[in-house]
Amino acid sequence: MEGRVAGKVAIVTGSGNGIGKATVMALAREGAQVVIADLDIDAAQSVAEGINSNGGQAIAVKVDVGEESSIAGMVKTTIQTYGRLDVLHNNAALTSADDFAKDASIIDMDTAIWDRYLAINLRGAMLGCKYAIPEMLKAGCGSIINTSSNQSLAGDSQGFAYAAAKGGINSLTVTIATAYGKQGIRCNAISPGLIMSERAIAGVPEEAAAINEQSNLVPRLGQPDDIAHMALYLASDESSFITGQILKVDGGQLAHLPHFAQMNAMGVTTTKRD
Repeated sequence: MEGRVAGKVAIVTGSGNGIGKATVMALAREGAQVVIADLDIDAAQSVAEGINSNGGQAIAVKVDVGEESSIAGMVKTTIQTYGRLDVLHNNAALTSADDFAKDASIIDMDTAIWDRYLAINLRGAMLGCKYAIPEMLKAGCGSIINTSSNQSLAGDSQGFAYAAAKGGINSLTVTIATAYGKQGIRCNAISPGLIMSERAIAGVPEEAAAINEQSNLVPRLGQPDDIAHMALYLASDESSFITGQILKVDGGQLAHLPHFAQMNAMGVTTTKRD
């Protein structure tokens, strides 16, 4: 086998579409045996069929990351199929427009939506780690990748439960990296800016997308492959000295002072020139 992750077995949750789909496809192209784990089993099977038809190795598994038994079963199926587990990408999350609409105001927050965000976006990742780490310990190595968000690193006017859950992802990441690093297990998080997945294209107004693009330092919006490329790197041995990091993949969105984007759009510069 050839490829940057040849011989590795990887689970990616929420991989029936968007970032997760781009990630499993990148991993499979580089030689990994992949598990497409998604609540939408039809979407997962479609991705698996595409990978297998192109010479890769993939299986589809239905998983509800809000249910512990479902995550335990996902890992068990992986071991039964491939015999080992090297990479876990905890990517599944609540991202629908309907869920975001319910997370718009802290004073009107329904505690049920708060609990749901923490159960899916945070506890789901914890449970993935709970069941994956014992298998990685058997092999003496492993890479855990968590999908965080720029909303965990800077404030917004909405998305309270989402941001809190992703902030928890960051703390979970560094704690796992610390607890299991000496046993060969690395743990990192990817913090995306706005990524134009299918759901983002359908749910983000053009005006909002344009404002996000203006805030980026690179002259475009993010694509699922941008996150997949980072996940591939973190899954590979190329990143063997990287752990406990929250890595922003956001086109430079959080790299500048707040006033930069508006001043740049106006053609105003604070740089002194001769």
